[in-house]
Amino acid sequence: MSTQTDDVNGSAVKPDYDTIVIGAGFAGLRIIPELRKLKHSFKVIEAGSDIGGTWYWNRYPGARTDSEAQVYILNFSKEMNAEWTWSERFPRQPEVLKYLNYVADRFDMRKDIQFNTRIKTADYDERTGLWTLSSDEESLKCRYFISASGILSIGRELPFKGAENFKGESYRSYAWPKEEVSFKGKRVAVIGTGATAVQIIPTIAYEAESLTVFQRTANWVLPARNHALMDEQNRDFKARQDEVWQQARGQIFGMPFVDTQNKMMDQDDKRKIRAVLECGFEQGGFRYIFETYADLLTSKEANEVACDFLREKYHAIVQDEETAELLCPDHVLMAKRPPLGHHYFQTFNRPNVKLVSLKDNPIKEITDKGVVLEKPDPRFKQSEFEFDVIVYGIGFDAATGPLSSIEIRGTDKNTTLGQEWSENLATFLGITVTGYPNLFMISGPQSPFANIPIIIDNTGDWISQLLHHMENKGYHQVVPKQEAVDQWTKLLTDVYDMTVLPESAKNAGSWYAGANIPGKQVRPLFWFGGVPSYFQMCKDEVQNNFPSLVFA
Repeated sequence: MSTQTDDVNGSAVKPDYDTIVIGAGFAGLRIIPELRKLKHSFKVIEAGSDIGGTWYWNRYPGARTDSEAQVYILNFSKEMNAEWTWSERFPRQPEVLKYLNYVADRFDMRKDIQFNTRIKTADYDERTGLWTLSSDEESLKCRYFISASGILSIGRELPFKGAENFKGESYRSYAWPKEEVSFKGKRVAVIGTGATAVQIIPTIAYEAESLTVFQRTANWVLPARNHALMDEQNRDFKARQDEVWQQARGQIFGMPFVDTQNKMMDQDDKRKIRAVLECGFEQGGFRYIFETYADLLTSKEANEVACDFLREKYHAIVQDEETAELLCPDHVLMAKRPPLGHHYFQTFNRPNVKLVSLKDNPIKEITDKGVVLEKPDPRFKQSEFEFDVIVYGIGFDAATGPLSSIEIRGTDKNTTLGQEWSENLATFLGITVTGYPNLFMISGPQSPFANIPIIIDNTGDWISQLLHHMENKGYHQVVPKQEAVDQWTKLLTDVYDMTVLPESAKNAGSWYAGANIPGKQVRPLFWFGGVPSYFQMCKDEVQNNFPSLVFA
C-alpha cells in the first residue's frame, strides 16, 4: 500500500516500501505477521546470511536459553505452537535456530527478508516524511523504520593490547564461526565469566588439554536444573499454552512463575528462610529470585542473606577453598544479570581447569604466545600463560549499542541518535524517540528487563495497533510528546533507584547499566518495574488513542 509523497518542490517521491525492518531474529520474524495484516509493503534487512539474530551469531559451545522453553516462542499462531515440540527445559542454540527456521519456513517469511546486508546509515527527510536506509550496496526509502536489532547484538571491542599479535586460534563468542571448532588436546584460555562464558567453560573443559579461566568479576550463577522434556510434559504445555503465556505476561520477569508476596524481612524463623531459599535453588532457573522472597531487590539485608546462601553452595561444590572464594561475588544478587549454570562450579574441580583472578591483577597484553598479566599470579606464581586458543567472552554494548552503531539522523541533522543517547538516554516506553518520526524499536533501550519473547510479542502488537490507528486517521508521522518521554525516563530511573542495584551494578560493571563499556554513561538501560505494569501502560495508550504521542 505504498503511497507517494511530495517533496518541497512538489515532485512525487514514492517509497520503496511502507516499512523497513532491521534484523531477522525473534523480533524481526514476530513483526512480519503484523505487517502482513496491515497489508504493508515491507522488507526485513538482515546482516547475516540467514535468519536467527542472536541465535545466528552466538553459536559458541554450550549456547542455550536462560528462559524456559514453553515461553521462549513466537506466540502469534496457536497451530504453530501445537506443532512445535522442544526437547529440553532450556534449549540449546542449534534447537533454537531450528525453531526460528521452522517459523520462517512455515509462514514463507524468507521472501520478505534480504540477507547479507548491513544498514550503515538512516536519514529522515522532513520534506517527504520518508526514511532513507543505506548499506554499502544500496539505499531504500520507507515511511516506517522498525528496529528489531535486539539488545545484545553489538559485541564489545577487544580491550587488550596486542590481541592481534596472538599466533594461535582466537574466537569471539558473539561472532562464532559456522565451522566446528575443536579444542581437543589444546591449551585453551577463556577470558570472561559473564553469562556467555558460564555456558562456554563447562563445554570446552571436556575436550581441552587444559583450560585457564581469566575472571575479572565473579558472577552469581544459579543452577539451571536442565532436563529433557518428557512427552507427557510437552502435551501438558501445549494443552495449557494460553494459560502459561498469560501467567508469564503477569509475572515481573515475563516467566511462567508465581511471584511470591512474602518478604524475608517479615520472617523471624531462620530455618524457614533457609528452607524457602533451598526450595528456590533446587527448582532451578530464576525461581530462586522470584519465587522465594519479594524483597530480594529492595532490601539489602534480604539480598545479603540470599547471597550468603549461594556462597555456602559454591563452597560446598568447589573443592579448592581459594578457587571457591574467588568464584563468590562481592556485589549484590542481580547487580549483574545472573546466568544459569550447567555444572559450572563442578567444572573447577576438574584437574585440567584453573581459575586466574584479574580483579587486582589485570591483563597487561596479549602476546604471540598468550596472555601476560601485570604481575605474577599469587597462586600460580607466573605472569605469562601460553595457549593454543583464546576465547573472548567479554560481553556486549547492550541496549543502545545496536542503534548507536548506525548513523541515524532524525529531524536534527547536527546530531545522531547515538550521540544523543551518549549524553541523555530518553525514549517513550523504549519504543519511540522524540525527533525521530516513525522510528519504532522492538526491545529497545528502556524497554523491560525480562524474558525477551514476551516483550517482543507485546511490542509487535503495540506497533501494529499504532500503525493501524495512524492509517485509519490519515496520519503520516508520529513522535512521542516530550513530556511523556521525560515522565517515562524519570519513572524508570526512580524505580531503579528504589532497588539495591544502582551502586552495586556500577561497581560490578553491569551491562544493563552500561557500566561494562569504558566511557559509557552509567544509568539504567531497562525498565525494572516489571512486565505487568509495563504492559498496562502500553494497553492504556492503545485504549485512549495514544495520548502520549503527537500525530501529523
